[in-house]
Amino acid sequence: MTRIGGTWQNWGRSASVRPVRVERPRSPEGVQRAVRAAAKQGLTIKAVGAGHSFTGIAVAPGVLLELDDLQGLVSADAASGRVSLLAGTRLHRIPGLLAPYGLAMQNLGDIDRQSISGAISTGTHGTGATFGGLATQVVGVTLITAAGEFLRIDEQHQPELLPAVAVGLGALGIIVEVTLQCVPSFVLHAVDEPVPLDDVLSSVHERVAASDHFEFYWFPHTDVALTKRQTRLPESTVRKPLPVVGRWVDESLLSNGVYRVVCAAGQLVPAATPPFSRLAVRLTGDREYTDLSHRVLTQSRTVRFREMEYAIPADAVVPAFRAVQQLIADRGWRIEFPIEVRFAAADDRWLSTAHGRASAYIAVHRYWRADPTAYFEAVERIMREHGGRPHWGKLHTQDAESLRAVYPRFDDFVGLRDRLDPERRFTNRYLDRVLGA
Repeated sequence: MTRIGGTWQNWGRSASVRPVRVERPRSPEGVQRAVRAAAKQGLTIKAVGAGHSFTGIAVAPGVLLELDDLQGLVSADAASGRVSLLAGTRLHRIPGLLAPYGLAMQNLGDIDRQSISGAISTGTHGTGATFGGLATQVVGVTLITAAGEFLRIDEQHQPELLPAVAVGLGALGIIVEVTLQCVPSFVLHAVDEPVPLDDVLSSVHERVAASDHFEFYWFPHTDVALTKRQTRLPESTVRKPLPVVGRWVDESLLSNGVYRVVCAAGQLVPAATPPFSRLAVRLTGDREYTDLSHRVLTQSRTVRFREMEYAIPADAVVPAFRAVQQLIADRGWRIEFPIEVRFAAADDRWLSTAHGRASAYIAVHRYWRADPTAYFEAVERIMREHGGRPHWGKLHTQDAESLRAVYPRFDDFVGLRDRLDPERRFTNRYLDRVLGA
C-alpha cells in the first residue's frame, strides 16, 4: 500500500482512491471515535491493511483508516494456544510475537505482508488438503459496529456469528482485535522439484494426500510443473535451512531480480516469453531443506503483478486446469507468469471460498504493466463452468446475483450486514457489486 499525496493505491496498482480524509488511530478506542465521527458527518469509513488485495475491497472514498499503528500482541496463553492480536498486525511480525510462547500459526499463505485482519477478511489461504484458510484459525473477533459500539464475538459471545465475521469482507464493521487458535511451533521438511506436468496431473490427488502441504506451479509454454511438498515435523527436529547465499540466488536474484527484467522484456518482445519460461524452469524449483514453518510456507514476492484466483471443487482441478492450458494454446497468448495450484479443506466460514467443500485453487497472474483483461475473463469463464468461487481480494467480475448461487449462506450474510450496518457505513463500490447495494 502506498499514498502519493492524497491518493491511496494498492500494491498491484489496480485500485486507487482519493479519500475525503485519512485517519491513523492508535488504539481500538481511536477507531471507535473515527467511526462515530464519520457517522455524524454522513461519510463512509473503511480500514485498509497492507493493500495486497487486487480488487477494490479496501477502497475508502470517505474516511480511510490506516491501522499501521494498531499492531502487536494483546494477550497469549501458551497452554491453550490462544493468542489475541491487534487488527493491523502484519503477518510477518506474528512468528516473532509467538516464539516466546512456543506457538505458531497452523498454516499461512505464500506471502506474509498482509495485516491479520485484512488476511482473514478476504479469505487468504495457504495449501494443504487438511488445513483451512487463515479464517479457520479465528476463534474470536472484536469489531466496531456502524453504531460506534464494541462488539465481541467468540465462544462465549454470540458464537453463531463467528463463521460470518471471520470472513467479513470489511462489510460488517472495523475489526480491532483478532483471537487465533495457534499450535505448538513446528518445522517443515520441504522438497521442491520439477516434475513432468502430465505426471503431476495424472497423480495430483495422490500427491496432495501424501503431503501435509502440496502445490505446484506451471509456466505456460513448458511441459514441467514445479512441485512443492512439505511435511510437518516437531520443533525439536534438526533444521537444515537453505544456505544464505543459495536462498538469495533462488529468491532474490532469480525469482525476483532477473524475473523482473524478463517480465519487462516480455512486454516489449512477447516472443521472448516462452524461452525465458523454459529457462526459469531449468534454473529454479529444485531444492530440499528443513526450517521453521513460517520460513518455508512464505516467500518474498517483489515483482509487481495482478492476480485472479478461483476455488473449485477439488475433484474438478484436472479438467479445469487442462481447459486453461488449452485456452492459452488456442489463443496463442504469451503468458509470462506461472499458474499456481493449491488445495484446502472444507470449512464452515459463510463466505469462505472453501465453504462446505474440499477445494482446489487455480491462480493466474499477469505482470502489472500487462493488460490482464482478456486472459482473466476467459479463465474466469472456465472456473465458473466448474462451480468456481473467486477469491475476494483478487480480480474477478462476479456480482451479488452470481455469487448467491455458489454460497449457501450468502443471504444469511447479507441479512447480518443489514442488521449491523443498515446505513452502509462500511460500503464501497466493490462491496455494492458483490453483496448488493
